[in-house]
Amino acid sequence: MQLDDELCLCFHVTKRKVVNYLRIEKPRSASQLAECHGAGTGCGWCRRALVKLFEASRAASDAGDDLPTAEEYARERAEYVRSGGGTPPAGATPIA
Repeated sequence: MQLDDELCLCFHVTKRKVVNYLRIEKPRSASQLAECHGAGTGCGWCRRALVKLFEASRAASDAGDDLPTAEEYARERAEYVRSGGGTPPAGATPIA
């Protein structure tokens, strides 16, 4: 996943926004990433990726660099939503 790819597909929050939020705001818990334009508060799909980026920022590692491509990520999210994993809000990136 590239920096300008959407990480939270419900609220159109890019990986870059999350990385910058982590760098500037230094949240104490991963749940505080919801303050970054609502990331993680829609269908829930992105929460694992948010936690991964949060933990990488705390450890000063590149662990968040191994996220899938944007296409794979969107496809996996569609499967997650179709299987009843969460409901995207109005205005979310459509399920392909």
